[in-house]
Amino acid sequence: MLKIFLVEDEMIMREGIKKNIDWEKENFIFSGDAADGELAYPLILQKKPDILITDIKMPFMDGLELSRLVKAELPDIKIIVLSGYDEFDYAKEAIDIGITEYMLKPVTGAKLLETLHKVEKSILDQREKETTKSGVGDKMKFFRKLVSGSVSVSLLLKEGRELGIELAASEYNLLLLQLFLGDDVDEAHCHIEEIRQGFQNLKETYANIEVIDRGREEFWILLKGTQEYPLSTLENDIKEAVETLIKAQNQMEYFGVLGKKTERLGDLSVCYECANERFAHRFLEERNIIYQADDTANLTLDLESLNLSQSDRKVLEQFLSTGLKEDIDSFIDMYFEKTGGKNIQSILFRQYVVMDIYLITVNFSQKMGYKKQELAKLYGDKQEFAKVFSSIEETKRYLKKLLETAIDLKEKALPGKYDTVLKQAQEYIEEHYNEYDISLNTVAACVNLSPNHFSAIFSQELGETFIEYLTKVRMEKAKELLRTTSKKSTEIAYEVGYKDAHYFGSLFKKTQNCTPKEYRTH
Repeated sequence: MLKIFLVEDEMIMREGIKKNIDWEKENFIFSGDAADGELAYPLILQKKPDILITDIKMPFMDGLELSRLVKAELPDIKIIVLSGYDEFDYAKEAIDIGITEYMLKPVTGAKLLETLHKVEKSILDQREKETTKSGVGDKMKFFRKLVSGSVSVSLLLKEGRELGIELAASEYNLLLLQLFLGDDVDEAHCHIEEIRQGFQNLKETYANIEVIDRGREEFWILLKGTQEYPLSTLENDIKEAVETLIKAQNQMEYFGVLGKKTERLGDLSVCYECANERFAHRFLEERNIIYQADDTANLTLDLESLNLSQSDRKVLEQFLSTGLKEDIDSFIDMYFEKTGGKNIQSILFRQYVVMDIYLITVNFSQKMGYKKQELAKLYGDKQEFAKVFSSIEETKRYLKKLLETAIDLKEKALPGKYDTVLKQAQEYIEEHYNEYDISLNTVAACVNLSPNHFSAIFSQELGETFIEYLTKVRMEKAKELLRTTSKKSTEIAYEVGYKDAHYFGSLFKKTQNCTPKEYRTH
């Protein structure tokens, strides 16, 4: 689905567009909104919407200036401009910037949807052409064939050439790589994009590799050794280049496995299976290392030496902190394999592991603020565990439910983690609202966050944008002065942070549904 971002200073119109359209039903994602261009710009760079809907006349930064800045950073974005009849002279400038559609107000929901679907079609048509041209989808399918072992070498060579991939080489190997986003997902996604671009640059530097972006921060790299560029040298060069690239991105964690080399193209399936078997341990093993597929020194543990509450506590806690639900099955399999291997057949061993996981999970959830009594109801009481050991499948089924519930609880608890930051920001706004130069940037600096990160947190946690909140505070102060003093509106405007009394009056009427004079006389 395409992502939509809306910028409109008229709160009623903005809320109407946002809430009166069933975005999911129309096959769109409403990714965010803002009251002016200055506030919108960092959010747009963060969200990277496919379509931007923006008004022209707005305070702080108008729609054309915003469009110009956004187009410079996101040249493929489509922009729909909303304008009043008296602003039609802006149309020529809008066309010069590269605006996709220009709509005159008032805009009905039906008309906006008609335009959005028109723009959607143009985006999807263009993407289909680009995908066909680049062969990205075909390349992914081809790599699956390459490692499947089910296609003849002659056919692989032929299909490879058709996709611009020369497979002839004296030796081959595969590097499987997983990146981990960490806690700050928004910031991590920016680093992921840098790494993706870095991989493209690697392909230009090293002609003997092919890079496949598997999605979900997973990459495959095919290495092709020749007499002029032996595989052993290429492996070392690529490992060093990949590690340097990732380490440059703010301590992004990674886990890599280099398979066993093969001289035959037809044996790449064996190389892949070997690498993938080792790759499955990526949630359990030490990170920031590219392992060899046959490096299994740390994968076998003697039951007598097990001390799960210490040796594996950090592994499980890290998974609870950063893991995804879709990874739970593979994590459970690898956890049992690492901590006991074939001992999973033993009921006694399964009891030992489950009890330890249960206690670690309860402790993790308690740190999130949940009470032990409510966790017992959600996770099951320890006295009821007998039935989960009847089979390996039942044990794994219970652990999956346990970890899924813990991740759900974690996600519900996360909204409160920024309470201190938001309280500090609100106190700063309360003290400085009357300064005309207060801005998102100054408040973000006060709480030691980047403007992009602070803006996202503020909107997500408080349910309103920074400008909306600041405007609300200023309007309340203005109403207090109107009630308790005889000061003129021009004086009050200045006292609550507005240099332009006319703009203050217009904004007051928009937000309070009456003029300052009408408010005072009531």
